[in-house]
Amino acid sequence: MEAIYRDKHFDLVVKCKNGDRNAHQDLYKLYAKAMYNVAMRVLNRNDEAEDVLQEAFLDAFCKIKDFRQETTFGLWLKQIVIHRAINCLRKRKIEFADIDDLDVECLPDNEPYDDEEVVLKAEEVRRAIQLLPEGYRLVISLYLIEGYDHEEIGQILKINEGTSRTQFLRAKRKLLDILKEKGVEA
Repeated sequence: MEAIYRDKHFDLVVKCKNGDRNAHQDLYKLYAKAMYNVAMRVLNRNDEAEDVLQEAFLDAFCKIKDFRQETTFGLWLKQIVIHRAINCLRKRKIEFADIDDLDVECLPDNEPYDDEEVVLKAEEVRRAIQLLPEGYRLVISLYLIEGYDHEEIGQILKINEGTSRTQFLRAKRKLLDILKEKGVEA
């Protein structure tokens, strides 16, 4: 027998679909902080993250009747937030590195790690990620933090998979450089 996953907020979403304003408010309270953090990781600007958060919730509540509840509300909302944040970045016209002269097939997904590698504190890494150029920060955040693979990132950002891999590798190198400058050994 196959186990069926049920969103723990399923009933709250149903109430929203039926126009219950208190349910809208409850969902907002449950997800606002997490979705703001997602938007901040992508945008790295407080005012834009706040705008994206509000627009994403507005979109979600306007389209809630179309939400089939085949996934969790949180995952559905997160996708809306990420797409909104990326659209905001597009307005800034971020540039991605050109990979035409690279052989994409030769790029590894993961570089080998030294056995004596030091585990970095999450806060130091988070601050260092904020210092990355936008294109690098976006790809590394989508890959490492949000859990997208390079094919998905390519589709989301409308770039090819190889460009995503290249951006990720360059972002990783730049991140290590930033951490070394700050005296954090990797």
